[in-house]
Amino acid sequence: MEITREVYGKLKEEMGDKAVSIIAGPRQVGKTYLLNMLRREAAAGRKSAYYNLELPGDLRLFNGSDEQVYDRLISSGDAVFIDEFHYMKNASRIFKAVYDGPAPVKIYASGSSAMEIHKHLRESPAGRRWLTRLSPLTYAEFLQKRGGRHTPAAFREYAVYGGFPGLLKLKGADRKIALLGEIYETYIQKDIKSLIKEENIRALNSFLYLLAENQGSLVSEHGLAREVGLTAATINKYLSILEKTYVCHTVFSYAKKLGNELKKSKKVYLYDLGLRNAVLKDFSPYQTRQDKGAVAETFVALQLIAALKPNMELRFWRNKRGDEIDFVLLKDRKPFLIEVKSSLKKPEVPKAFSLFINSYPETAGCMVVSEGLSARAELHGKQVAFATFQDFLPQLLAALG
Repeated sequence: MEITREVYGKLKEEMGDKAVSIIAGPRQVGKTYLLNMLRREAAAGRKSAYYNLELPGDLRLFNGSDEQVYDRLISSGDAVFIDEFHYMKNASRIFKAVYDGPAPVKIYASGSSAMEIHKHLRESPAGRRWLTRLSPLTYAEFLQKRGGRHTPAAFREYAVYGGFPGLLKLKGADRKIALLGEIYETYIQKDIKSLIKEENIRALNSFLYLLAENQGSLVSEHGLAREVGLTAATINKYLSILEKTYVCHTVFSYAKKLGNELKKSKKVYLYDLGLRNAVLKDFSPYQTRQDKGAVAETFVALQLIAALKPNMELRFWRNKRGDEIDFVLLKDRKPFLIEVKSSLKKPEVPKAFSLFINSYPETAGCMVVSEGLSARAELHGKQVAFATFQDFLPQLLAALG
């Protein structure tokens, strides 16, 4: 059974648009799989060609002059698929020439080296390209192999090993742990080594460990710098590299009205639970983990980030007294509050919800996410939904309209 990625419909629609469609994301998240699915779709009525520029033979075909590469692209077919396009010299200029030229060629291009992709995006005017960011499987995609059915065992497997598609073909914990270790090592060796001095690789590993260990907690460049033994400027640079290579997501604080709100704080989440556990070298069962709360919060964060639309933004809220709300999801700038509990026995509304709503009466609603409790409540005229890990996202999206 093939897994249908949630972004596939959007990418399929782009086939009728001449703008270059770029699929960007970290390694091993399924970019090549998506390109092949799209190529099969194109094959129904178009001549197509596929190139993987990590293969020496294919890369050699793109080592000529810009004019030669342009000629190759427009003569390859109506639809051209280029995997790891960041190895292609002057990609922006050549893609622009194809778009502006008379040949009706559609290009799909994928890449893992985000620094080169960012350069291309800066040089590619709006309207000439579409960008899709691909992450590991969401929990809903992960469940497709199980007929879409959630079970406690399925959730616990996802919480420990994450959503890399390659894991679905493996049986046994040892093989899954080995693959996650290889993905992490490949990232350090291929995507990071050229960006950071050799002597600083160990410091970067320590930095990643601290981010993984403190996931869901407030972090600061100065605090991390003291722990790792680097300057705050270097930590800021490393964090920027991790973001641009799609390895972490930074969530900033929400603050508008109160003088005691934390305005410059942030939390950082690595892009996959399995990769986080590979960094920590901790694959303990979810139900016995000491960091169960952090795992649950990260699970919710990653599902929310994958579901964000252009008019949405994810923040958190905390005041100087320590009252905190895990996530403030903004849609058209209107806040919706989300609190995560690893376990919850009865529907208790968090005190921080009331504090927030008193200051922000435009709040659209509230939700408390936990492993097994479903209920409804009301607070200051706002609906408070208690939802489980498996059904919180559909409920949330329905509530947002």
